Amino acid sequence: MLATLPPFHQARILVIGDVMLDRYWSGHAARISPEAPVPVVNIKNTEERVGGAGNVALNIAKLGGQVTLLGVTGDDDEAGRLQTMLEDHNVQCDFIAGPSRRTLCKLRILAQHQQLIRVDFEELPLLFDQDLLWAKFNAQLPPHEVVVFSDYGKGTLANVKDLILAARQAGLKTLVDPKGTDFSRYARADIITPNLAEFQAVAGPWQNEQGLLDKGLALLGQHQINSLLLTRGEAGMTLIAPGQHHSLPAQAKDVFDVTGAGDTVIAVMALGVAAGLPLLDAMSLANLSGGIVVGKLGTSTVSPHELARAMHGDRDTVYGTVSEDELEKLIAAAKAHGERIIMTNGCFDLLHAGHVTYLQQAKALGDRLIVAVNSDASVRQLKGEDRPINGVQQRMTVLAALACVDWVVEFTEETPERLYCRWLPDVIVKGGDYLPEQVAGADCVVKAGGEVKILPFVAGQSTTNLIHKARGKA
Repeated sequence: MLATLPPFHQARILVIGDVMLDRYWSGHAARISPEAPVPVVNIKNTEERVGGAGNVALNIAKLGGQVTLLGVTGDDDEAGRLQTMLEDHNVQCDFIAGPSRRTLCKLRILAQHQQLIRVDFEELPLLFDQDLLWAKFNAQLPPHEVVVFSDYGKGTLANVKDLILAARQAGLKTLVDPKGTDFSRYARADIITPNLAEFQAVAGPWQNEQGLLDKGLALLGQHQINSLLLTRGEAGMTLIAPGQHHSLPAQAKDVFDVTGAGDTVIAVMALGVAAGLPLLDAMSLANLSGGIVVGKLGTSTVSPHELARAMHGDRDTVYGTVSEDELEKLIAAAKAHGERIIMTNGCFDLLHAGHVTYLQQAKALGDRLIVAVNSDASVRQLKGEDRPINGVQQRMTVLAALACVDWVVEFTEETPERLYCRWLPDVIVKGGDYLPEQVAGADCVVKAGGEVKILPFVAGQSTTNLIHKARGKA
């Protein structure tokens, strides 16, 4: 397995296929309509996402690839919103827009995170100038290395066989997410990525893994296709090519929604091919990515941080004591994953129950708790020449052992203002009788949209009292 992500930013990929807008209306359903035996959904939220071939392109862009999207839309508001959402994430759009047709749109209505119904807005077959699509496609080929054909059966790829041949003649690798039962349309593609149901509809049933392999090799030979990547749901993925046969187990821990998972798989495979990875390595990354997106609701993408995390066993690379540079990367990864960052600071000399209670309360405010610890020199400056009792490494080791603490970092200044302004946590936590505006670094964090929380000290718990008691002064 790869140790790090490949240089996806160097990949240049052209995506062509059926572009659509996905709408999600979600709310709560608590009663049945008196007009018909159907649930009544009180809509609370509406959301729009890029669907179809657009989602393939968006997945490529989110992982850092350079991508152009070629498709057919209407000349309507939906097309404009699609283009805006895509271009906001560095997808170059080349649409054939026409007033005589509407942009493909799917509306999903959800209640309690469960899809109740999908409503499609489409007029098929798509009527557009095939010669214009051909001209645009040929004009887009030279800068790119890989072409992805995202076929949802809506008509954009009616002449896909000729498009594949043109791409191959131009020296580009070709990947196809197929539709329907006529795979002769995808003849001479480099890789096709059907799901289990799509493949079985074409190849027929089989009895065992050897039967699956035989069916796959027969299909490849029949249509002069180089490789077959079969997505098998809970059974994972299987790669079949002459001379090689690999299967990987599914990586998803929780499956919330399989919508768009195939888009993510072919997007990551295309990035792997463009990066020059062996097929098995590209497949491994695609398998991890598919496991990530099915754990999300609706059409989704994968970030580099999510994929890097999954590559290392879905665990953080570091817990406990870290350097500033290490923490910089960990915070970026956590924020990309949507995690809420809590940060506090202190000397934490002679850790006691009051400290632990305070830190547990701080952690309860978010997902990650960072503790910045005063260096020995700064403790002496604050507390006097007889402090600290324990050196900074000892203090940090004890803090790092607490279940509520994720990361511990040292700072040498009198206050950690520089660190707070550098990392901009979601919440700064302090104990005692401070006013929020008195907390070092508060200005930076609040200006960035964060907040300051003041937690009360636990009565009767004090490091100074413990020291006095130990010295017989209490």
